[in-house]
Amino acid sequence: MKITLVRHGMTESNYLEICQGRVNSELNESGRRQCKKLKEKLKDQHFDFCYMSPLLRCVETAIILIGDRVETFPDKRITERHLGEFENMPRKFYDADSYWDYDTNLSDRGVEPIQDVFKRCSEFLDYIKEKHKGQDILVVSHGSPIRALRHLILNHELKGNLMDDYIDNLYCETFEIEDK
Repeated sequence: MKITLVRHGMTESNYLEICQGRVNSELNESGRRQCKKLKEKLKDQHFDFCYMSPLLRCVETAIILIGDRVETFPDKRITERHLGEFENMPRKFYDADSYWDYDTNLSDRGVEPIQDVFKRCSEFLDYIKEKHKGQDILVVSHGSPIRALRHLILNHELKGNLMDDYIDNLYCETFEIEDK
């Protein structure tokens, strides 16, 4: 099976470097243009189903990318990490390295523990592998779930700081996964 992971297009908060977390932002014009460019690149790629975070920026991204070509399903397991008190604050106040340390698993200030993010992403991935054997799946989500899914798909050791790569707006990567 193939799983294509896509992070939503740019929002005004992304542009202003504001932590969104679960704030329900829509794409800005730049984000919509990004999506249209990616749509052109993906136009010949086959997808059997699309799963997306139910937050507006992901729904909008998925609709632009695939329209009604395939059935889409919102799934809360791939919703962005709850950032507690950091939501709607400048990104400079959020110490991502500390909150992405798997062993420390910080949850102060209302931030969702990183192990919880990995748990729900692992459950989602197991579900996809079981339900969609041999199919091509598009997943439209956010930076945190995309990063967690990448670590899980690539079988990385879950320990220490897992904030290894920045997942930019409209990041897109396809993985071949062995069916269970």
